[in-house]
Amino acid sequence: MTQQDELKKLAAEEAVKSVKSGMVLGLGTGSTTKFAILKIAELLKTGELKNIVSIPSSIQTEKLAREHGIDLVTFNEYQEIDLTIDGADEVDPNLNLIKGGGGALLREKIIAQASKSVIIVVDENKLSDSLGTKWHVPIEVVPFAEQVESKYLQSIGSTVRTRVDDSGNKFITDEGNIILDANFGELQDPLSLARKLESRAGIVEHGLFIDLASKVISANENGVKLFTK
Repeated sequence: MTQQDELKKLAAEEAVKSVKSGMVLGLGTGSTTKFAILKIAELLKTGELKNIVSIPSSIQTEKLAREHGIDLVTFNEYQEIDLTIDGADEVDPNLNLIKGGGGALLREKIIAQASKSVIIVVDENKLSDSLGTKWHVPIEVVPFAEQVESKYLQSIGSTVRTRVDDSGNKFITDEGNIILDANFGELQDPLSLARKLESRAGIVEHGLFIDLASKVISANENGVKLFTK
C-alpha cells in the first residue's frame, strides 16, 4: 500500500467512528470511500455495528458494498440519510468542495443533499486555499447539449475537454450522461459560478459542492486533522 493510500485509509477509518448501529448511510465513490466501506463491513462482521443499511452513489460502490455484505437500499425505502461518508478532489477552508473526478457527482450530490451529516475524507494533498487551483470543475451534461454547453463554458472563462475513458471513448456516467471537465483556474466566487451553471438546461449537475460538508477529515504523516465550520 502506498503512503497516500495509508493516509486515505487512516482518514476513512476515523470517519467510520461516527457510524452508529441502526443508521442509514450514504456511501460515496472513489478510493478513499473504499476504505470506509471495508471498515464498515469489518465492524458488521464482528457485531460492533448492527442494522446498517446504505445507499450507494454509483454502480461501482454498489458492487463493492454487496461483495462485503453491506445491506443496500434505495430512496424508495428511505428519503433521509443519517450520515454520508465520501471523498473529494479539492477542499477549501470553508469546506466547499470540488467533486466528480470519479464521475459520480450527480448521485453523490443527491445523497449529500438528503443527508443529515456529510463527512468528507481526504489526504492532505486535497486541501486548497481556493477551489480551482488543484482541480478542474467536472460538469455532467446531457449528450444532446455537449457542444452548446461546451461553447457556453468557454464563454464564461474556462477551457473545456470532454472526458474520455481508458479506451479513449467518451466517459458515460451511471445516468447515461457525459462529463465536461472545465478549467476556470482559481475560483474567486464558487457560489456565483455554481448559480450560472445551474441556469443551463443542458447541464444536469456540476462538481461544486457548496455548504454540503459537515466535517472534513484529513490525514498526513503526523496523524488526522478534523475541520469543521
